[in-house]
Amino acid sequence: MDVPDGYRWWQAGVIYQVYPRSFQDSDGDGVGDLRGIVRRLDYLEWLGVDAVWICPVYPSPMADFGYDISDYCAIDPLFGTMEDFDRVVAEAHGRGMRVLLDYVPNHTSDHHPWFVESRSGRDSPKRDWYIWRDPGPDGGAPNNWLAHFGGSAWTYDGRTRQYYYHGFLPQQPDLDWRNPEVREAMLDVLRFWLSRGVDGFRVDVLWHIVKDAEFRDDPPNPDYVPDDGPYNALAHVYSTDRPEVHDIVRRMREVLDGDADERLLIGEIYLPVERLIAYYGENCCGAQLPFNFQLIELPWNAERIKRAVDGYEALLPLGGWPNWVIGNHDHHRIVSRVGYAQARIAAMMLLTLRGTPTLYYGDEIGMTDVPIRHERIQDPYEKRVPGLGLGRDPERTPMQWDDSANAGFTAGTPWLPLADDSAVTNVEAQREEELSMLSLYRRLIELRRAEPALSVGPYTPLPGAGDVFAYGRRDGPRRFLVALNLGHHDQVYPLAPYEGVVILSTLLDREAEPVRGALALRPNEGVVIAVV
Repeated sequence: MDVPDGYRWWQAGVIYQVYPRSFQDSDGDGVGDLRGIVRRLDYLEWLGVDAVWICPVYPSPMADFGYDISDYCAIDPLFGTMEDFDRVVAEAHGRGMRVLLDYVPNHTSDHHPWFVESRSGRDSPKRDWYIWRDPGPDGGAPNNWLAHFGGSAWTYDGRTRQYYYHGFLPQQPDLDWRNPEVREAMLDVLRFWLSRGVDGFRVDVLWHIVKDAEFRDDPPNPDYVPDDGPYNALAHVYSTDRPEVHDIVRRMREVLDGDADERLLIGEIYLPVERLIAYYGENCCGAQLPFNFQLIELPWNAERIKRAVDGYEALLPLGGWPNWVIGNHDHHRIVSRVGYAQARIAAMMLLTLRGTPTLYYGDEIGMTDVPIRHERIQDPYEKRVPGLGLGRDPERTPMQWDDSANAGFTAGTPWLPLADDSAVTNVEAQREEELSMLSLYRRLIELRRAEPALSVGPYTPLPGAGDVFAYGRRDGPRRFLVALNLGHHDQVYPLAPYEGVVILSTLLDREAEPVRGALALRPNEGVVIAVV
């Protein structure tokens, strides 16, 4: 890719998230793998993305489908071999794409040799690599901290008569990052993968990795809504987002910068923007991209979204670079959240706002959540907290490539069921359809790449009007206006003092149309206008 002068590749680029289990199976076992990713790199090159983020492929008992790691420096045979991984990197680089790897520093598997040793006795040399505590005064858990996947975050070990802490499943014990030996061992993991050519990392649950040194109880959450799940009954002010975490983020960044100044550190951080921005670090020496999930979490409302975008831009520290996400492996798909028509608006918003966009596999063809029958449920979250719709299987179903059996994903039985519409909602069909969702995504990525104003240019807030969210982008003399109708009725947006030409509509049918004075928007339509 051609990067505008003065910017890094990750500022101008588009990141594409691959959930390996569901992307492409190469051996017929029903689970996607690394050779499958290699097979589909030509598609990603055609789509125009600049980096591929790969969710965990490390050895794992799969209690949480790879986020419970038993060896940080190897590949699980389910996904292939280290040679297969090296080929992914080489083939991606050969196509001008970077490779980002999921890094899971908060917890290991309980099968990891470190934890097996830690659990062997109180005098184990790795005892303090994890968080062990004596029972509380009542003989129960040391404090009231909760596990994200339900229940107490403490599990009692009868052999050593202490509790160990796990912020997620009991099979995922948390490392103690206050221990310098843990820090160095985990930084060595980064160094290992950098030596294999990885271009950066997405850091899992970054805001969790340091806990309160005094183990104080978390207070009740005054805004708790039961439908949000039992974990949210508490405000996690002591079990997450501790101030000491920022020194660790800085150390991670130093490892990446010491390898090459083009490496990228992304942090998964579900916090209000006012706290999120702290993860850029002092003088922006922390995560280059603390993930901004507002477009996933906010009501789909023009006024709310405008307020959020403007507020985020205003809060960014000097030198901080914004980023946007509309979907990932932990949240319902964008089409299922806002509908197919508005998902086209979301695509234009994602790819024309200032900041790095991350695209979730399948969103570019309009994949939807797939209902999962009880006997097919895989996600431990749904199994432990049933009935609230918190399970993540529906948004993790196999990629829909064509209208063949199992949508071209596997010759075997897919690990999760495919959508009923996979025969028509698939890559092959949409590549041939000029007005498809896939065509829209490709056109947006092409336009973003061709016009620096739409990738790295300043964001100019513009007044809203009804259901319309509008903003400006510019680069030198090149100026653009983006107007998005987040409503289901016709809207008229006052253009004065602007006039120009429509260069792209979400409906892909208004190219070269001159506009001045006022812009008529159809229901669920967005446009990009080149201002003259």
